[in-house]
Amino acid sequence: NSSMATKTYTQHLDHHSPLLQCSHSSDEESCSSLSHRTGTIWTAIAHIITGVMGAGVLSLGWSLAQLGWLFGPPAIVVFAAVTGVSTSILSDCYRSPHSDRNASFLQAVSCYLGQYCAVVTVFDYAIQLSICTSICINAGEKNQRICAVLLNESLYGNVIAYTIATATSMRAILKSNCYHEQGHDAPCTYPDSIYMLLFGLVQIVMSQIPNFHDMAWLSVVAAIMSFAYSIIGLGLGFASVVANGEIKGSIGGVSAASATDKVWLVFQGLGDIAFAYPYSIILLEIQDTLKSPPSETRTMKKASRCAIIITTLFYLCCGSFAYAAFGNSTPGNLLTGFGFYEPYWLVDLANVCVVVHLVGGYQVAKRTGRVKGPEKLI
Repeated sequence: NSSMATKTYTQHLDHHSPLLQCSHSSDEESCSSLSHRTGTIWTAIAHIITGVMGAGVLSLGWSLAQLGWLFGPPAIVVFAAVTGVSTSILSDCYRSPHSDRNASFLQAVSCYLGQYCAVVTVFDYAIQLSICTSICINAGEKNQRICAVLLNESLYGNVIAYTIATATSMRAILKSNCYHEQGHDAPCTYPDSIYMLLFGLVQIVMSQIPNFHDMAWLSVVAAIMSFAYSIIGLGLGFASVVANGEIKGSIGGVSAASATDKVWLVFQGLGDIAFAYPYSIILLEIQDTLKSPPSETRTMKKASRCAIIITTLFYLCCGSFAYAAFGNSTPGNLLTGFGFYEPYWLVDLANVCVVVHLVGGYQVAKRTGRVKGPEKLI
C-alpha cells in the first residue's frame, strides 16, 4: 500500500507539476524577449512615487481636520508603517521557492496559494492523494479568481479616480482664471465631461508604450510633477499660516451634530489617508523591472523604504500646513476647492502639474491589468 501510494504520488506530481512549481512559461517567454532588465533603485522610487503620491496629498488637510491634531499626524505615520511592513513581505514573493519570477500580483497568488494548498493536501492525506489534490487544485483556481476580481475592482476604482481628478484639475484652471478676471463671487461653472474624454484620448495614445520596462522616463516626469504641486501646496499653506499669524485647528478636529456623524467623518478621514498609501497591486511589476545583481528583492525593499519616507514627509507637511492655515474649514482639495485664489498663475501651474502627473500615474496603475497567457483569469 505504501509503495502504491508513493507511485500514485509521483505520477500525480508529474501530471500537475506546473502548479506545484509555480511555472509561468508564458511570462518567462515574454520576459526573455526583453533585452535585459535595467531598472535601478532610482527608477523604482520614481515608479512608486508616481503610483502612490497622487493628488490625494492635497486633500490630507481635510482628513486632518476630521481627526484633529491629536490623531491626524499619528494616523499618517501609522499607515506609513503598515504600508512599509506589507510591501516588505510582498517583495519576498517575487521569487518563488523554485526561483521562478512572479512578475505580477496574480502570479504570486497563483504560485503561493495554489502551491501551499497542494503541498498540505499531499503530505496530510497521502492515502487519498488523487481525490484531495484535485480538490486543492480547484481551491487554488478559486483563490486566483477571487483575487483577480478584487484586483480588477481596485484597478477600476483607481483609474476612475484618476479620470475624475484630472477633469477636476483642468476645470479648476479655467475657474481660477475666471475668478481672477471677474472676482471671487463670479458664477464660474464649467462642465467636466469634455475633459474626461480628452483624458481618455491621451491615455489611448500613452497606452502604445510597449511595456512597464519602457516607462521609466514617464514615471520620472510624473514624480517631478508630483513634487512640484506638493511643494506649491505646501508653500501656499505655509504662507497662509504666516499671514494669519496663528496656527488654526483643534485637538479633536471638526465638531459634528451627533456622535454618529463624528464617527462617520473620522472614518472618512482615515479612509482618505489609507487610500493615499498602498501600492501592492503594482509592487511586483515594478520589481520585475529591476536589474540583478543585487537581488531584486533587496533593491525593491530599499526603494520602498525611501519612497515611503519621502511620501510620508510630504504628506505630513502638506496636510499639517493646510490644516494650520484653514483649521476646521479646510477644503477637500487645496487647489480645486479654492482654498487659495491668488496668485492665480501659481494655482494654475500646480493644477497643470497635477494633470501631467495623473497622465503618468494612470499608466502605471493600469499596467497591472495586463495579465498574459494562461494567467489571465477574467
